[in-house]
Amino acid sequence: MPRVDFIIPGFQKAGTTALFDHLGDVPGVALSKVKEVHFFDDEGVDWACPDYSVYEAQFAPADGAVVGEATPIYLYWPNALERIAAYNPAMRLIIMLRDPVERAWSHWRMETSRGPEREPFSWCIRQGRQRLFASEPWGHHREFSYVERGFYGEQVARLFELFPRDQVLFLKADDLRTDPNTVLGLICSFLGLPPPPPTAPRAVHVGQEMVGLAPADVAYLQGVYAHDLTRLKDLTGIAL
Repeated sequence: MPRVDFIIPGFQKAGTTALFDHLGDVPGVALSKVKEVHFFDDEGVDWACPDYSVYEAQFAPADGAVVGEATPIYLYWPNALERIAAYNPAMRLIIMLRDPVERAWSHWRMETSRGPEREPFSWCIRQGRQRLFASEPWGHHREFSYVERGFYGEQVARLFELFPRDQVLFLKADDLRTDPNTVLGLICSFLGLPPPPPTAPRAVHVGQEMVGLAPADVAYLQGVYAHDLTRLKDLTGIAL
């Protein structure tokens, strides 16, 4: 039997780090040794015959606990969801959602502070998207995918081709920030655990993220995402 019971596969910059931090305090939950394991997006693995012991070595003995990890690139990265389904068809998946415009801006700020990104946000979300067509795998990029990772409806539709709806829990980053007790209660119910102990809101990797975002860029991205957000609502009932 596979050791890992649940994964938080997306979305990047949508509260996954805060959620991982909260879950570390929930009795009955055993998390990976590091937040982002990056196994199912590893193109160096022989996916014709993967060695899952390498993956499961990232988890300490669980002693009957529910075992999980959070690698938010999985939902975006090609073939990662298919690899997860092959590993554990019964995997439970927790999806964190955030306004895609805010997510793109936060993603760009992160890559700018880290160093890979040197171009302005306005250029990156327009002309800069062409960079993805020179990447490998084609059309995907770990750092520069500011716009593409925000097509939630498209990615969720692919998710539902591989996993039934009752194995997926959708949550909003804003709700985790303002009402963590309700969100953690939903997660524990989803994972078959008793209600968690009370907790307080906590800030993890949060800054003045919206300062400097130009209204013209907001309007542009809202237009880019309009159709996809309608698709997301049709699939999940969630409006962003």
